[in-house]
Amino acid sequence: LDIWSTEEEEDTMSAADVPGCPPLFVTALCMTNCPTLIVTVGLPARGKTYISKKLTRYLNWIGVPTREFNVGQYRRDFVKIYKSFEFFRPDNEEGLKIRRQCASAALNDVRQYLTEEGGQVAVFDATNTTRERRETIIQFAEQNGFKVFFVESVCEDPDVIQENIVQVKLGSPDYTNCNTEEAVEDFMKRIKCYENSYETLDEVLDRDLSYIKIMDVGQRYLVNRVLDHIQSRIVYYLMNIHITPRSIYLCRHGESELNVKGCIGGDSGLTPRGKEFAKKLNQFIQEQGISDLKVWTSQMKRTIQTAEALCVPYEQWKVLNEIDAGVCEEMMYEEIQGNYPLEFALRDQDKYRYRYPKGESYEDLVQRLEPVIMELERQENVLVVCHQAVMRCLLAYFLDKTAEELPYLKCPLHTVLKLTPVAYGCKVESISLNVDAVNTHRERPEVGVTTHTHTHTHTHTHTHTHTHTHGQYNSPTFGEVCFIPSGTSSSDNIFPS
Repeated sequence: LDIWSTEEEEDTMSAADVPGCPPLFVTALCMTNCPTLIVTVGLPARGKTYISKKLTRYLNWIGVPTREFNVGQYRRDFVKIYKSFEFFRPDNEEGLKIRRQCASAALNDVRQYLTEEGGQVAVFDATNTTRERRETIIQFAEQNGFKVFFVESVCEDPDVIQENIVQVKLGSPDYTNCNTEEAVEDFMKRIKCYENSYETLDEVLDRDLSYIKIMDVGQRYLVNRVLDHIQSRIVYYLMNIHITPRSIYLCRHGESELNVKGCIGGDSGLTPRGKEFAKKLNQFIQEQGISDLKVWTSQMKRTIQTAEALCVPYEQWKVLNEIDAGVCEEMMYEEIQGNYPLEFALRDQDKYRYRYPKGESYEDLVQRLEPVIMELERQENVLVVCHQAVMRCLLAYFLDKTAEELPYLKCPLHTVLKLTPVAYGCKVESISLNVDAVNTHRERPEVGVTTHTHTHTHTHTHTHTHTHTHGQYNSPTFGEVCFIPSGTSSSDNIFPS
């Protein structure tokens, strides 16, 4: 249960209404003593962009401002119409010149992001298959005071490569007007253009570099010279992710007694409607026909009672307990607003970072839930029966939501969200089990506007797919002859001709 959500509440105060209330300063959680440049390495169709997007999403979720810079997108913005693999031939001087300009433009944007825009980590997503190219990037980083960490993806399994081409590359704008066979043939020839010059990270020649080499989609790893906390977090994360098809089911407990009373927190049991939802949840899970489904709950009574109706083994996780409302536990909103008007207003001003007296903030909750995310990445099919604030944090990770969006994500009672990871995003299905419940969602408040939320939940089943767009660079500006991003000059070309 979200500690500021109830079926009957009034938004009558904000921080601006409280005399002497200072504005909250929004600051990033600094986990790096200097900016980090993550550089991908590998042939096309080896999952570099998949890794880049997941890593960017994870780092942003734990509070490290991160942005991905995909050189392929710079190239597509510059060369509006892709013709064929001929563009990538090593003897195509015009194509080589354009690709160098695009890489330089991306690195110039990296420099701006890490030095002027408050970024802590930038992910430079490109092939970077030659030692010469990587040395140029290292020199760029040294000149700007950035640490460099390489992430190489090596795969020799033809089935995995073929699947990646079909699932990801055929949806690329490069192949909009091609049939499948033509597109696959062209892309395989594109890979050939890189193979002869490919120089993998070497244990001897590159022994002074910091890197992780991921072999055959996580079958083996080689880790070298991890120098700081952020690099160790990156390695830990990358060693936990996998590409096995699976679904993750998220739902809240059934309606509880304190939900109905309009109190926050506490450890009450289910109402009759909550118990009915638990029965419906059992039917729904059986209809899914998943033999290896794992079920996780918190250690609170209402999630345990919900899971017991499933008649399957389940694991209790203390870290899945609802956000701690501190001194406000089991209070009604009228009491909180009357007894703690300043606290009530401060939470409206910055719901993500506000911490209850002797309690937690959403930011605290995200840090508490990181082990759950790691384990979800390792597992296959899982049902997590949890609470509103907890579900919001988990959902924000999978849907790549910002800290400002996270506390207002809608997670209604008696509704199951089925998350299916896809190439660069997450397919979401919202399934209402058609059992009435109080609505505990509270919209983002507006100053001077009173809101009432005494309603019943009514959710339609729908499906949509989220792709990761959080932290993407702005569209670059192009000159007529060469790629010159806004705010730079032709002298900023990092890669020599």
